[in-house]
This record gives sequence, structure tokens and C-alpha cells, in this order.
Amino acid sequence: MKKYSVGITLFFSVLSLIIMLFGLGWTIQNQFFSKGSTGAIEQAKPVEDKPSDQDAKVIVALGDSLTRGTGDDTGKGYIGYLVEELEEKSNEKISIHNYGVKGYRSNQLLEQLKQGEIRRKVQDADYILITIGGNDLFQSGQTILQMDEQKITLAKEEYLKNLDSILTELRSLNDSSVIFHIGLYNPFIDLNDSAVTTKIVRDWNYDTNKLLDEKKKALYVPTFDLFQLSVNDYLYTDKFHPNAEGYRLIAERIASLITW
Repeated sequence: MKKYSVGITLFFSVLSLIIMLFGLGWTIQNQFFSKGSTGAIEQAKPVEDKPSDQDAKVIVALGDSLTRGTGDDTGKGYIGYLVEELEEKSNEKISIHNYGVKGYRSNQLLEQLKQGEIRRKVQDADYILITIGGNDLFQSGQTILQMDEQKITLAKEEYLKNLDSILTELRSLNDSSVIFHIGLYNPFIDLNDSAVTTKIVRDWNYDTNKLLDEKKKALYVPTFDLFQLSVNDYLYTDKFHPNAEGYRLIAERIASLITW
């Protein structure tokens, strides 16, 4: 009887293992492959992030870690909150294509615009959002904290040259979309020499705004005032990137400027 019980137990164990392996194989097959209309097995196509509704408003977001949403524990960033704001105030469907890369400087964004996929998305965009320049200026905090006036001047000249090329390239791809450039806030405003860092950031923003004014359908979006009085309430723990509330403020500012 004991040998019989062991045999039964062994039989069901082997049977369970076979069933489990079959189920695993079926799951993997359906995860990575799908049957086409001919019945042949083919690789599953990636999900397209653009809605099937051809009337959807298309927004392309470019730039650095702010476009990526670094510092927001919810993972939304200003892009996520912006979509919520726009959907709340309109019935429009929105298609978002986010190409932000953490640490990007203006020269890297200019190089990114050579990529075929991004160029195609820009051509279809109704609105283009850009956050760039923070890494050109702050350089992980080194340039602005060292207060090297010559380095800052050279960095700004190179940045403005690149930004001009970026805007020219975007306009060559799409002559009707509205381009929004999100300005810089000063994350170091509560540190020593805040008057100096404030002047540096304000001058940087002023020259950026001046360049945007010279371009067709290009708007500068100020954020300095949003963070100025209570900067630590709106910064992530790294004391550089916005937190969820900081990103929400930026999104509200952009949403107020977008009209369908």
C-alpha cells in the first residue's frame, strides 16, 4: 500500500510538471508571437502609442530629464499632468510621443533630431514641447556654483547657437506646429549667493526668450516664478529636479497656453 501511494504521488507530480511546462510554453508563445491571417506564426507587432483616431492631437516632447519626468515618484512628469489638464478642459484625444533623455544638452538634442523616427513624429505634431538648457548651464551644479563668468558666457553662447539650429530644424520638418520651450527655474535660489545665481538664470532665460521671439510660432514658457518663493516645496530630494507638485505647476502653465 505504501509503494502504491508513492507511485500515485509520483504520477501526479509528473503530470503536474507536464501541465505547468505546457502552460509556460503557451504563455511565452502568446507573449512574443501571434498568428497572422494566413495562420502562420509571426512576431507580434509592438503597440503603437498613437491612437487609431486620426483626429487626435499629436504632441511631441523633446529634451532632457524634465521631459523624462525625473524626480516625480508617480512617473508622470509634466507631460503626464499636462495630458490630464488638457483632457479635463477639452474633449480632444491626445497622442503623446516623449523622447526626453536624462542628462541631455542642447548639442545632443540637435543630434537626436537626425533620427528618422523622431523626424517622422515631428512632421505629424500639432505641438512640440522642449526642455533643454539646464544641463548646458548647471553642468551637474559645477559651472554655476563655481561662478565662473567666462565659462557661463561661453556655455550660453554655444547653447543659443544649438537652440537656434534646433528650432530651425524643427521648423523645416513642420512649418505649422506650435513650439513651446520651457524655461529654467533656479534650484539653488536658497543657497549662498542667491542674488548671483538668480541673475545668471534670469539672463539665460532672457536670451532664450529673445531667440524664441524671433521664430515663427515659437513660445517661451517661464517657470522661474513658479519655484521662486518656495523652491524647496517643489523640488525632489536631489534638490535639483522638480517633485510631483513642481511638475504639476509646469504642466498647468503650459496647459494655459495651449488652445485647440
